[in-house]
Formats: sequence, C-alpha cells, structure tokens
Amino acid sequence: MPFSLDGRLVVGIASSAMFDLRESDTVFQSSGEEEYRQFQEAHLNDPLPKGVSFSFIKRLLSLNDLSSDPTGDPLVEVILLSRNDPDTGLRVMKSIEHYELPITRAIFMQGKSPYKYIPALNISLFLSSNPPDIREALALGFPAGLVLESTIVDDDDDLDLRIAFDFDGVIVDDASERVMQEGTLSDFHAHERRNVTTTHDPGPLQIFLSEIKKLQLLEESRKRLDASYRNRIHVAVVTARNAPSHERAVTTLKNWGLMVNDAFFLGGIEKAKVLGVLRPHIFFDDQATHLGPAASVVPSVHIPFGITNASGATSTNMNSLGKSPEEAA
Repeated sequence: MPFSLDGRLVVGIASSAMFDLRESDTVFQSSGEEEYRQFQEAHLNDPLPKGVSFSFIKRLLSLNDLSSDPTGDPLVEVILLSRNDPDTGLRVMKSIEHYELPITRAIFMQGKSPYKYIPALNISLFLSSNPPDIREALALGFPAGLVLESTIVDDDDDLDLRIAFDFDGVIVDDASERVMQEGTLSDFHAHERRNVTTTHDPGPLQIFLSEIKKLQLLEESRKRLDASYRNRIHVAVVTARNAPSHERAVTTLKNWGLMVNDAFFLGGIEKAKVLGVLRPHIFFDDQATHLGPAASVVPSVHIPFGITNASGATSTNMNSLGKSPEEAA
C-alpha cells in the first residue's frame, strides 16, 4: 500500500534553510560549478554546519514520539526539496544522516524550483532561502517562508519547541493591514471595532498553525495519561496590534479553535525586545521592518505576502545568502 501523507504535518525544507552553506557558496561564486562539484565530492563525508532552521526541524521531528507508532506511522514528515541534482545533493543527505534526523524523502530538481510539488506532497509549510521561489509559491496560495540569515537559538538540554507568529499577513490575510496602510491607525482601530465579531480570512500560515494544534492536542492527551509529562510545544503571537484591535485577533483564533499559549499586543514596541526574552526557535513575520532587528536575536522567516510586500523588494534585500545550486535549493 502506498505511503500516505494525509493526516500528517508535512514540512518541505530546502538545504539552504537546514544547513550553513556559506563555504560551499564561496567556492561556487569564486570558482564556478565544476569546482563546486569537486569540492562537494571531496567533502562528501564532512557534515555541513547547522543552519537557521535546523533546531526548529529537529524539535518538530522529535514530536513523532507522540505517535502510537512513532517509527512506522510518524505524525510529522519533513521532505527535502532541492534545486540540486542528486549528485551534488548527496552531501546534504549524508549530513542529515550524520545528525540522525529521520528525513528520508527528498526531491532533487537540477536548477528548477520544487515548490510546484507542495500540493502533491500535502505540505503545510515550505522553507527556503531563495526569494523568487518563496514569492512565487505564495502567489499561488502555497504556505511558504523565506529563511533569513539569523541568530540561531538552540537549547541542547531540552526538546521544547517554541514558535512565534506575527498575526496580520501571516496567520490571517492582509485585509485589515490594507486598512492600516491606506488610512491611519485610527481608521484601523475603527475597522477592527466594527468587525470585532467577524472572523478574519485565513493567511498563508493558518493551515500550518492548525496542524500544530493537532500536535498540541496529542500533548494534552499524553498529559492526562501521564501527569509527569511536560508539554514541549509553545506557541506565541507577537503582533504590533494593541487594544482595542486585540479583541478581533483573540476572537478569530478562538473561532478557529487554535491554541496559542502567549499573545503579545505590543502597539509599536520593538518586537525584537520581546523575542530576545521569548527565544523562539522560529519566528514568522510579513514585515521587513520587524524582521531586521528580530533576525539579530532569533531565527527569523519572512512571509513576503500582502500589501506590505507589494513591491517584492524587501525579501530580496533582506536575504544575504548566495545563490549557488545548493544555496538556492
């Protein structure tokens, strides 16, 4: 019987999001593709350094122990989606094996973007450091985020998973953000008051958060059976909203049945100050103005969606990684 991805949380990850590929990229940029191939072959058994999303992926995969059959029927599936060909991508797969990550499925497409396979693979989140791939995936309605060069947060002594989301343009669409951008703060608050009982339309990562909720419910079930069990998933919303516009956000999450542990309604306070204390293993935001400072303290992902990204320029400017076949994978 074919292996089904239905009913699982599936994440598509590019090698550029998982590993630090700067050394490989330097070879490609300075010496060309043939030297790059020779370099990868010579270092085939040298594990790549951990990248920005490594800790997030490792911790997400660790939640498979919540399954009644964690080895045969995993709750979380991570699939490598790469612009490499199979030959140059072999070092990435060997690095995955070295770090003992249960990632066994991969798609290698020499020089081509793999994002079109997101629906076929039931992917709820696609992470890459290639700006065009992410923008095009989002334009097609796929859940995707651009991994920025960021500070890596990894607490080796536990397997807790802390995820932080902005609200508008990430969990929900940008309809309210448009009111803000096209009017004033007073217009925005008045709009949210008038629509306080109206649930927002879903944004790019609403499905991903819904899948996280399923894992949260399994943790609650485990805790009822085992009083010593300590929940590992911690979800926070960190938003520039403040009162009175907080109420519609809370109502929307409640109506969707989503589980958020903490909510920070900051009303213009710099998010990086809070994130530096919260220390999420990944933070999603749609605005470059927030992500610049955030990336200096936590792993950060740009969601180049909606009116605040209409020019398409911010995600490219913020991404300082190179564009070798492996970096762009």
